[in-house]
Amino acid sequence: MAVKNKVQLITYPDSLGGDLKSLNQVLETYFPNTFKGGIHILPPFPSSGDRGFAPLTYTKIDPKFGDWQDIRKIGEKHDVLVDLMVNHISRKSEFFQDFLKHGRKSKYADLFLTLDKIWDDGKPVREDIDKMFLRRNVPYSTFKIEETGEEETVWTTFGKETPSEQIDLDIKSPAVKELFREFLTNFSKQNVKIVRLDAVGYITKKLGTSCFFVEPEIYEFIDWITELASSLDIELLPEVHAHYQTQYKLAKHGNWIYDFILPYMVLSTLINKSSNKLCDYLKNRPHKQFTMLDCHDGVPVKPDLDDLVETKDAQKIVDVCLERGANLSLIYSDSHKNDDGFDVHQIRCSYYSVLDCNDDAYLAARAIQFFTPGIPQVYYVGLLAGKNDEENVKATGEGREINRHNFTMEEIAESVKKDVVKRLLKLIDFRNDYEAFDGDFVVHNTDDNQVRLSWQKDDKMCTLNINLENYKSVIEYVDEYGNLKIYNI
Repeated sequence: MAVKNKVQLITYPDSLGGDLKSLNQVLETYFPNTFKGGIHILPPFPSSGDRGFAPLTYTKIDPKFGDWQDIRKIGEKHDVLVDLMVNHISRKSEFFQDFLKHGRKSKYADLFLTLDKIWDDGKPVREDIDKMFLRRNVPYSTFKIEETGEEETVWTTFGKETPSEQIDLDIKSPAVKELFREFLTNFSKQNVKIVRLDAVGYITKKLGTSCFFVEPEIYEFIDWITELASSLDIELLPEVHAHYQTQYKLAKHGNWIYDFILPYMVLSTLINKSSNKLCDYLKNRPHKQFTMLDCHDGVPVKPDLDDLVETKDAQKIVDVCLERGANLSLIYSDSHKNDDGFDVHQIRCSYYSVLDCNDDAYLAARAIQFFTPGIPQVYYVGLLAGKNDEENVKATGEGREINRHNFTMEEIAESVKKDVVKRLLKLIDFRNDYEAFDGDFVVHNTDDNQVRLSWQKDDKMCTLNINLENYKSVIEYVDEYGNLKIYNI
């Protein structure tokens, strides 16, 4: 199965109408031919936290969203993409609950990373932890075993709670690999075509390292799971937030990667009205990438853009975003902050809001994304030109909820009437249907206040021209009769 070079949608199972049946209805009613690349449904599985990213299992769909039949129904007309959190599983899962009851006697005990698998005596060493790329203050949690009253400490990379809701899996364990085999086999039966390996960079815990993207162990695991997925006709998309050179290693290894650089580069280009850094980047990046501008987390900054952007430039962009209502996710580990203390991990915002709700600027951003080589993904909030949901942030205390608004059927019906949404849908159709996007890509040298990108295949050619002074975007293209046409986006 080959990934289609068409536009994909990213959405939560309940964000467009309330559940999976509503999602399918929305697709059929408003976007029947829009997302020819597929639908990425963020975790629809039973979960105990992190909006689906603390799954109890992957063999079931959370009943409040629907069931596997609903997934298969969407899959009749769209390639479906789902997540597999290869690093962790919920502490509410039957696997960890059994461990909490029986401890080391549990039949699932070997799924988890007790600290004696890291340190021989089971006692953490601060010097080792200081080298690690941390997502919480300490990367482990302690639990009391019901039968014995003894305490067990296990690795937990993620989670705001103490003890954490997300329990790391021991990917060296044959039992974990058998579990992944079970999950992927079920995905195949349910007609899932693409699986994103979420948090795959964190799977290897090795003393003396950052415990992030540890080589060569990371490749050994990816090769193993890729072979398994391929046998089930599933394509894999590893998700790694890291220095861009780390991403490029994965690309060189032959894997799809995420372009986590592009969202910031586009934002910077439009805010600064300067294209030189974007153009330099586009000339040198690997082509085998999934592209995005917005997502359920935020616009990546560190460590993704380390060495690409200086702190003073990044701080300027961050300040503009904050003025426009964004909030920030910060780096935990002192060793992974800049020497000057700059510690912004992600800028959390609606991409439409952070471009000051300027329709032309927003369409220019999408045009750059769609002309950038790769598989374009459009997040559902961006699809509907949604604004920052500050009320939801206040209600939940979760900064990421700023870009996670759940649209009712009425809100969707109103949103699709907006001029900016209509223009975006037309642009998506062009990206899906024009043949040259399977051809050769060129970044033209231009004045710094211009962007000029071209694609050509045989007798088909299209060129995007953007004036950064007024954000006006124009596509020149050759039609089916060989005539040069102008498309004002």
